[in-house]
Amino acid sequence: MLRDAEPQSIRLADYQPPEWLVDTVHLDVSLHPTQTRVTSRLALRRNPKGTAGAPVVLDGDGLTLVRVAIDDQPVAGTAYQATPDVFTLPNPPSDSFTLEIETLVDPTANTQLMGLYRSSGNYCTQCEPEGFRRITYFPDRPDVLSVYTTRIEAGREEAPVLLSNGNLEKGGPLESDPSRHYAVWHDPWPKPSYLFALVGGKLAKVADHFVTRSGKPVELGIYVEEGKEKRAGYAMDALKRSMRWDEENFGREYDLDVFNIVAVSDFNMGAMENKGLNVFNDKYVLATPQTATDADYAGIEGVIAHEYFHNWTGNRITCRDWFQLCLKEGLTVFRDQEFSADERSRPVKRISDVRVLKAAQFSEDAGPLAHPVRPQTYREINNFYTATVYQKGAEVVRMLKTLLGPAGFRAGMDVYFQNHDGEAATIENFLTSFAEATGRNLSQFALWYEQAGTPLLKIQGAYDEAAGTYRLDVSQSIPATPGQTVKQPMVIPLAIGLLGPDGKDLPLTLGNSPLENGVLEITQAEQSFVFTGIPARPVPSLNRGFSAPVNIESNLCQKDRVFLAAHDSDPFNRFDALQGLALDLLKEGARAGELPSAEPLIHAMRRILLDHGLDPAFKAQALALPGEGEVARELGQDVDPDAIHTARLALRHAIGQALEEEFRTAYKDMTCEEAFKPDAASAGRRALRNLALDYLAITASHEGITRALAQFRVADNMTDRFAALCVLSQHDVEERETALTSFHDQFQNDPLVIDKWLTLQAQIPAANTLDRVRKLMAHPAFSLNNPNRVRALIGAFAHGNPTQFNRPDGAGYAFVADIVLQLDKTNPQVASRLLSSFRSWRQLEPARRDQAEAALRRVADTSGLSADVADIAIRSLA
Repeated sequence: MLRDAEPQSIRLADYQPPEWLVDTVHLDVSLHPTQTRVTSRLALRRNPKGTAGAPVVLDGDGLTLVRVAIDDQPVAGTAYQATPDVFTLPNPPSDSFTLEIETLVDPTANTQLMGLYRSSGNYCTQCEPEGFRRITYFPDRPDVLSVYTTRIEAGREEAPVLLSNGNLEKGGPLESDPSRHYAVWHDPWPKPSYLFALVGGKLAKVADHFVTRSGKPVELGIYVEEGKEKRAGYAMDALKRSMRWDEENFGREYDLDVFNIVAVSDFNMGAMENKGLNVFNDKYVLATPQTATDADYAGIEGVIAHEYFHNWTGNRITCRDWFQLCLKEGLTVFRDQEFSADERSRPVKRISDVRVLKAAQFSEDAGPLAHPVRPQTYREINNFYTATVYQKGAEVVRMLKTLLGPAGFRAGMDVYFQNHDGEAATIENFLTSFAEATGRNLSQFALWYEQAGTPLLKIQGAYDEAAGTYRLDVSQSIPATPGQTVKQPMVIPLAIGLLGPDGKDLPLTLGNSPLENGVLEITQAEQSFVFTGIPARPVPSLNRGFSAPVNIESNLCQKDRVFLAAHDSDPFNRFDALQGLALDLLKEGARAGELPSAEPLIHAMRRILLDHGLDPAFKAQALALPGEGEVARELGQDVDPDAIHTARLALRHAIGQALEEEFRTAYKDMTCEEAFKPDAASAGRRALRNLALDYLAITASHEGITRALAQFRVADNMTDRFAALCVLSQHDVEERETALTSFHDQFQNDPLVIDKWLTLQAQIPAANTLDRVRKLMAHPAFSLNNPNRVRALIGAFAHGNPTQFNRPDGAGYAFVADIVLQLDKTNPQVASRLLSSFRSWRQLEPARRDQAEAALRRVADTSGLSADVADIAIRSLA
């Protein structure tokens, strides 16, 4: 039991509109390392939808109040009540007035990195979800939209760059003190407080420009640490491509004179979409061929696009309350996925996205932290920035597009933008826009936002040769999840195909009507579909393109999967057929302790590998085995991570040995003599080449190790160098330590590259890895105060090393629990995310399960826990 009172639950059903609105906010911020002075001038107006006579209640968090004035007149302390966490004006003077509040904050002491903080000598803010209250007293909720004007003052030497939201109105040295200067920024678009941003420091600017389709010039700026300007070029290019794509695909133009990005090294999140001033973790901005992998380039492209797309889906239309978080995040993830699919390979992007979904969100759905895309209650909103809100939220939007078609989807988006621009909206507003545009009733579809859990479709196919028909019997069920035991049938768009004996798609005719879009709509607990005009037994291709985020059980046999892997016209299902074959082998191998014959899988893989018409990037995805976490999720209970690891190692060895010549040829053929390019085609060739390298090394042949070491030494780009190091890291050979030392010595002054070095070592599946991680915590490059370092080392161990985190002796659990408790005192957000590594503890075999539960209970029983960590502990143990 938790020693302290449990965090108070907040319920969607209890939502009430704000009692007071704030029409304008004038902020005056005088930056100082330990005593930053913030003066806020709020134009308050009683909300007509509020309660008559309600007091003004403003949120705070650890604030020091200096003075208060109403309509420019000082107010005595007896007229208000103030604590560090709340300001109350019991008797407002009228229904509209100006309230001025001056506070002091200490940016240097702000280790939570929420609100205004100082890091590496620079000032930065992070206000989503509830950080603005750490800067000044305010109704800190997303449905209070205000026009902001921000004046920033600082020493010219300490902070020569001063940035905030909107357009720069004026600035320069102070007449009274030329050693200090100021800047005034004005954002004409009303926004909630969570979108406020301020940055001050010594930063270099990478400048460019963009002209919108209506001819409006926009000044672009990316601010980085001095000396890193050349590493921001790809981010700038991705930004301009994002801006053009949003115009062409969603009709959205940018709406300010400037768009700025700032890259910082200490940041809890990946990036933040503050209006006109995006703040980024520098991981998603900085890249050169020598320091960034192809995955890094793709990540930069996707995150840059994501934050820019928020300008409309999140900023211009924001959330009424935090329960609607998926309205901006799921929708914007869908938009950035579509952008990357257009910029790269759509099938490969889809496979990559589904891999992430299954690894993160399906596991979340299967454990104690499961929650609906729009939860009905929460204790700590920081803990709901989850894969369910982001990735599953994106899948729900994708299903909507599948059901309505591209034209209907675009029409619905246009209505949404038109009807709700400048508003704090809800899921109901979003769905109503599509219903209005298309005439479609979406009330049942809305269940995707309300019900947690991954639906299971059981599908049985039967061929009637005499009638020339093929029947699919489909049943759907949604597993019980915390707080939800009874589930209603949902609308599930199931894209299908039927392959004839020649491997070609057969026409789809239901009764006498063609199924033109190839999508069955599953709406009932049990349904049957009869296809006519089928001349021979077909092989069904189910859930093409992963049209719905569901699990499927079917009567497809191994022979059918091999056939689909060889012939399916849908690239995703061709990939998925291979994955299904591999998963069956790995599950059986983990259960029985001995791997069944892998010949059918190897035969299918050989066909993929030798098919010269396939994209190398697709081959690399298709030939990569499911991860150990996915196998564990498929097993479901009594999971032994060591058994899974052993089975997967045996299968990799069998594949590498059987296809050694083919992989050797692929490695040679995919070698590129040209200079590094981050484009999709080049990245695909490198991906296949490095996959081949991994399989060549797994056979225990020293040729593979020698080849990997040679590639490591001569590589002219980080993708190939790091891939070779990854291969070496999986083998207990002298070359591994030699390469790790060499890599460190070459990049020891580059924190983002050293993060890769830390992560790689934390994920080595060896008995001494925990000792290695402990030693690396004493390395000069590591700091518990930097979220990137924590994620790179401790997070990689907890989330990415199943055998060593889940050690039978419980030492992995105890170690992570210790770090969570230590971090909770300084950065609860990072601590709670680390604690979520225990989310699948109930699926483990009994001995490990007991060890994991003991570690969780030790955390839960610790006094003085933050709301962030207490919430995860409570839900994990419920």
